[in-house]
Amino acid sequence: MRIVRCLLLAMILTFSIYGCANLQANRDILFQASTIDALLVGVYDGDMTFKQLKRHGDFGLGTFNGLDGEMIALDGKFYQVKVDGIASPVQASMKTPFSVVTFFEPDESFTVDARLNYEQLKTYLDERIPTENIFYAFKIEGVFEYIKTRSVPGQEKPYPLLVDVVKHQSVFEFHDVKGTIVGFRTPGFVQGINVPGYHLHFITEDRKAGGHMLACQMQHVGVELDFTSGLYVVLPKSAAFAAADLTEERHSELEAVEKDRDTHQ
Repeated sequence: MRIVRCLLLAMILTFSIYGCANLQANRDILFQASTIDALLVGVYDGDMTFKQLKRHGDFGLGTFNGLDGEMIALDGKFYQVKVDGIASPVQASMKTPFSVVTFFEPDESFTVDARLNYEQLKTYLDERIPTENIFYAFKIEGVFEYIKTRSVPGQEKPYPLLVDVVKHQSVFEFHDVKGTIVGFRTPGFVQGINVPGYHLHFITEDRKAGGHMLACQMQHVGVELDFTSGLYVVLPKSAAFAAADLTEERHSELEAVEKDRDTHQ
């Protein structure tokens, strides 16, 4: 597995070096700042501004320097949901240690009539995609019976591991709320680089609240998905990233970070 990951990273770096001329011409690309494993080990300072990030996508998710909240990008506008749960516009000069964006151009749309929780939603969507070996961007809109999200407090150096940060997360619950779920499904072979499977954030219709989605209950919502066959990763130039140990398998840590601690959903 480590050899496969090293080969994949080598291919990504090759594309990063030689593929710049084609990047702007091809909008069907998942653009990523840093890697999920770097975030897991506490590399929370980025060197990419949101002004730079916006050149590569109008839709996506991520976080901020110092892990100061959850980011949602929708319709070309970027929002920060801090630990108080309030969403506010992102300033162009702010920086990100980890973000994933694309230009959202849906290839398929459909309505979900079944009543689904989060796990059932993932199974439902898996049955609709043509292959598990490419990337997908998802936009899910409607009135949601229940949405549960989280955000985390900004951190100070020396930065703790992400699995320890989420022990102090703030959780927000929404009932009969109108809004949009934004996120991606990535293949299993990107483990260590991105979040394998589904990674979803939520923002309310009025763009005043949201966060990283932990649980949901929905019915009669609209789904749009964008098939995405390209991946472009820009790695941080920081000393912290250069010194980080990214050789260990961190799947269990990622599971603890991504999933709802309340198992009843």
